Amino acid sequence: MSRGPHAWLLALVLAAAAAGFGEARAEPPAAGLDAHGQLQNPELQVRFERIAKELRCLQCQNESIADSNADLARDLRRQVREMLVAGKSDDAIFSFMTDRYGEFVRFAPPLSPKTALIWGAPFFMLLLGAAVIYRVVRQRSRMPLDE
Repeated sequence: MSRGPHAWLLALVLAAAAAGFGEARAEPPAAGLDAHGQLQNPELQVRFERIAKELRCLQCQNESIADSNADLARDLRRQVREMLVAGKSDDAIFSFMTDRYGEFVRFAPPLSPKTALIWGAPFFMLLLGAAVIYRVVRQRSRMPLDE
């Protein structure tokens, strides 16, 4: 039941073809990108890096798309690059991402009626804590001292 050297040779050729198939399918760099996927225009690259740090990976949720290796983050980075190369402004990119994924996609959403609670809650809690501390201290100062 030995298959002989031809079976091994055929298996080796098929394995090499399958390994090379992934390389052949790799997409060439998009227009405006170098071979490493960086934008050729340094100003656009700086804008891309800033935008990518300000957008949250919706899969990881605690990482920016710049820091995440998730497929979704890769797709969002690609989309931001394409929009920059197409001449879109930073505001247009943020608006597109916010319209598509909601305010959660931004690490620091802008102040608006929808986000007022997000921005106001910490200050409200701070004031509430200060009021509680003031009341407790005031009540304790009125209590008689035990001897």
